[in-house]
Amino acid sequence: MVRTPLTPWERERGERLGALLRVARGERSMVEVAAAAGLSAETLRKIETGRAPTPAFFTVAALAGTLGLSLDEVAVLAVPPAAEPAAAPHGSAAA
Repeated sequence: MVRTPLTPWERERGERLGALLRVARGERSMVEVAAAAGLSAETLRKIETGRAPTPAFFTVAALAGTLGLSLDEVAVLAVPPAAEPAAAPHGSAAA
């Protein structure tokens, strides 16, 4: 399967998500948080470093729950502030 390359907006969103999760994790170890969320530490590391910028919804939900974040917080804080409609993710419609 060939994946469509990510847009700069999607890459930035992934980086912001990773930074948000790192801050929320605080002093807890990556292994501890990943295990509590039902993920591998490698998966969490890839998300936090932006190497996996588009994790599955349930992965994000599990991490948010483990870290005490609401999905609303994650959605608002991970979106780049100056997102233009033309740079929106694939398949999204204008409201």
